Amino acid sequence: MVVGCHPDEVVRDYLERGWWQAETIPEVFGRRVGAAPDAPAITDPANLAELTGALPRTLTWRELDDHVTDIAAVLLDNGIRQGSTVAVQLPNSVALTAVYLALWRLGAVATPMPVSYRRHELTGIVAATDAVAIITVGSLGDRDLAGEALAVADGARSVFAFGPGVPADAVPLGDAVDADARNRVHEYVSGLSVTVNDRVTICWTSGTEAAPKGIPRCHGDWLAVAGGVQDGLGVTPDSVVLNPFPMVNMAGFAGSFLPWLLAGGHLVQHHPLDLPVFFRQIAAHRVTHTSMPPALLTMLLQNEALRAQADLSSLRTVGSGGAPLPPPVVARWQEELGISVLNFFGSNEGVSLLGAPADIPDPTVRAQHLPHYGAAGVRWSTRLAARTAVKLVDVVSGETVTAIGGRGELRLRGPAVFAGYLPGTATSEPFDDEGYLCSGDVFELCGDGGRYLRFVDRVKEIIIRGGMNIAPAEIEGLLIDHPAIADVAVVGYPDAVLGEKCCAVVVPADGATVTLADLVAHLQAREVASFKLPERLEITDVLPRNPVGKLLRRDLRSRL
Repeated sequence: MVVGCHPDEVVRDYLERGWWQAETIPEVFGRRVGAAPDAPAITDPANLAELTGALPRTLTWRELDDHVTDIAAVLLDNGIRQGSTVAVQLPNSVALTAVYLALWRLGAVATPMPVSYRRHELTGIVAATDAVAIITVGSLGDRDLAGEALAVADGARSVFAFGPGVPADAVPLGDAVDADARNRVHEYVSGLSVTVNDRVTICWTSGTEAAPKGIPRCHGDWLAVAGGVQDGLGVTPDSVVLNPFPMVNMAGFAGSFLPWLLAGGHLVQHHPLDLPVFFRQIAAHRVTHTSMPPALLTMLLQNEALRAQADLSSLRTVGSGGAPLPPPVVARWQEELGISVLNFFGSNEGVSLLGAPADIPDPTVRAQHLPHYGAAGVRWSTRLAARTAVKLVDVVSGETVTAIGGRGELRLRGPAVFAGYLPGTATSEPFDDEGYLCSGDVFELCGDGGRYLRFVDRVKEIIIRGGMNIAPAEIEGLLIDHPAIADVAVVGYPDAVLGEKCCAVVVPADGATVTLADLVAHLQAREVASFKLPERLEITDVLPRNPVGKLLRRDLRSRL
């Protein structure tokens, strides 16, 4: 059964306003194939053989189109139809990209999962979505992913797998099919009735503070997000995009996959993050755009030996986000390396803010500020800005924040915002009475006329010390600039008198020693208010993160 995401009146409104186009993702893909059939389209991770045993390859747009048809033919012959939901657990690769395109060509729905998910998570997602099949790979490192999928399927669902190492009970994918099988795909697709509101994915929240929630998305949702990101990134048919983020949610889809699909060019897949491999790919493919977490941006500047291994001369832009960006780091990337760092802030539910050089030329300002799409009289470079309504709401009074320096929860509505969680996966919907998405993120109104927003922290993560609010992200953004710190998290721990105090959990840089006095002195030199200073230090080898790299603060709090 075909499932739409938004009410009919919303779809009509978006189409009439031109905020959505009637074109679907498979139609966008078809245009790309027609525009440059023999140009390189996509390349596997260079270490794919070590991961799965399959040899890495590069496909042209025409070859990718044929590969998509071959996969679709096997899926169709094994019962996958329009409206079927299929769980997908594959590493970033040509195969993963082609599977998504094959499912959408058939009108089916993909529910993506990080490869680090195991039976517990896989079982829950398959049950919540009523998935009829699982698509995976024979093996990944020392894990038998196909075997794990078969155990979850338990004979009630089909399992498809890319080889080598496909078990006898799974249906192999990846080989070419005959002309009759391809014709069956073309005939089936030609008979489909498809709209831009048809569901194409069910992604999952990160689950850093609670059980993951399902987030259905349609063609219109994703293409609206992608168009906004493409404007900021400046992706063109000549671009080479290196994607290091798992292609399972907003970061991978909107940061690389869909802007590439809209504009054309060459998508180079990477998985998992392996710095020597990552740097070799940048040099070998003359990558023009990629993404890096803030810690890696800092590390490359601090570690000359590491930077010397990397030929970054082809890079024009690097997207980063998920944590505050240190202004000196963003400035040095631009001034010393000639590479612009773009400040991303997004969520699976539909927050999509992009600090691009065209909008925020000063790198020190861009590091910590994002465009306020609701600012009066300001024209932004992304088409999404004028189509998105934004407000900040005081989390205590419920009043709209209008004063410069005021802080409130970011709320927004528009063509990139989702319609609501998958039934059964959330206890409530995150919308206010006016239909604005309540992001759960606290921002400060900044800049001339309130043209910028500065991220403060998640509403749930604010530390309250003696009635004073401390934003962990603010302190982390200052501490990560310390040369002895490789990674850092700030969390609250209980105090009988003040309620909470502030603890810094630090991963030291190689060979470095860190003390609490060092951290306090570093912050005092930046004139940070005394109540925000850490009062406890914990040293660790690694910070706990979920499969898509987000910090698991609840794990740190439980330790304290």
